[in-house]
Parts: sequence; C-alpha cells; structure tokens
Amino acid sequence: MADSFLDVQIDAGIATVSLNRPEKRNALNLDFWYSFPEIIRDIDNNSRARVIILKAQGSVFSAGMDLSIFMNCGNKLIQGEPGRRSENLRRTVKQLQAAINVLEECRIPVLGAIQGGCIGGAFNLVSACDCLYTTNDAYFSLKETQLGMTADLGALQRLPYKMPEALVRELAFTGRKFPASEALQAGLLNAVVQDKQQLMTHVHQIAKQIAANSPLAVTGSKEMLNYARDHSVIDSLNYMATWQSGMFQPGEMMKAFQANSNNQPADYDELWPVEPPLS
Repeated sequence: MADSFLDVQIDAGIATVSLNRPEKRNALNLDFWYSFPEIIRDIDNNSRARVIILKAQGSVFSAGMDLSIFMNCGNKLIQGEPGRRSENLRRTVKQLQAAINVLEECRIPVLGAIQGGCIGGAFNLVSACDCLYTTNDAYFSLKETQLGMTADLGALQRLPYKMPEALVRELAFTGRKFPASEALQAGLLNAVVQDKQQLMTHVHQIAKQIAANSPLAVTGSKEMLNYARDHSVIDSLNYMATWQSGMFQPGEMMKAFQANSNNQPADYDELWPVEPPLS
C-alpha cells in the first residue's frame, strides 16, 4: 500500500498516509494521482483502519501540482481536433477530481495535518478532508489564478461550505497567501499548534478518540454530514430517518454502556470489507 511518493503506516486503527517527496516540496506528480486513490480505497474497502491521517514529510505540506504533468501533456492541450481535444481534457480533469473525491467517499474520517505551504492542487486536496489541523507557519493558496487558470479540483466547490463565501472568492480571485491564523478565524481549521511535533501529537489524540468509537456510528455521522451539505434540511432529515431505520443497532449502544460502566474501551466490530459486486 505504498509507492515511492506515498508512505502508509497503520497502527491501532489509525492509518497515516504521508506525502514523502520533500526534496520536491511534495509536488503532486503523475504517480500520486494514480496511487493515492488506490491507497485510500484499499484502506477503506478492506476496513484496515477507522480513521486516516493525511500528512507530509519535510517543511512544506505540498507545492501543489507537479509542473512536469503540464509539460508531459502540453501537446494534448493545444494540438489536435478541438472537439476531441476538449473532450479529452474534460475527462482528464474529472479523473483528477475523482482522485480527491475518494477522501469524501471513503467511510472513515480523514484528518489533514499541514505544515508550511499548502498550495494549488494541495489546497484542493485537503479541502476534501473532514478536519484540518496546522502549524503556525502553515498557509494556503489557490495559486492557480496567478498561473492563468481556474482551480478545478474541488476547492471552489467545497470551501464555501467551510468558511465565508466572500473570503473564498477573494482567495480565488487573488491567489494570495492565506495564513493559518486567518484560516482558523474563518472556520476552516480545527486547531493551530506551534510546531510539527505538537501537530502530530494533537492529531493523533483526535484520531485515537475517533478510533475508540463505534465505526458504524462514525461512518453514519460522516454520511449524514456530507448528505446534509448537498441537500435541504427536510431531505436530510428524511434520509437520516431511513438510515437510522436500517443502521441503528442497540448492540452497539450496549457495548458502549458496558464499556463505560467498566471504565474500559468498547470492543466494536470493524465495518465489513467492501466486496466486489456479483458477476
């Protein structure tokens, strides 16, 4: 479950996925866009963990999209029959979007731990995390605007649900640096800490609390929150009632009550692995 760029460690129900290309400021190369969704799906589909931490090695979280990708596909962007060229580009963008969408689609929470710069494609990436934590020196930037393009991998669609839309518009129009202190005040971040060591200690504490809860209750919470974001209150309540009618299990509550009375962790079953559809 790892490649030359991505390192994966799983312990006590916590999967830590690390960007491991610090000499290139963790720029997101072509291998990342193929490997990352496969790794996240593998963790989720095979119930390998109850929570994922997304982090990066080095002093910078990620400089964003590796420019070599644009160089390698440059001819496809400017040459060829216009209709087919446009259709190919649309399909490519959707493939890149899908590699980020897996963070929302997976059944378990994803916690982003960010230090230094989180730029362009990387900002799009972490916008799909459930919770974000940073060091004091962290900053974000929708750098795409300054490079002559529109951010197209999800930040413009997700960020208005996480902080004021007027601020998102300003960040998109200017491409300016968005420091952690401002991001915390705007509501994008859960916490800002002093340094990387404190960051990982804090995020692991949150992850341990999540992993100690019923996986079924946690995945239900994530499913309901994502659904409510995209639907009306009434539709979301109706979906909640339908979900609860099938997923509510008194046995989970009994395990919680018994564990609390004995002052010990509850022994919950894992979510079942996702089996391939019948052929």
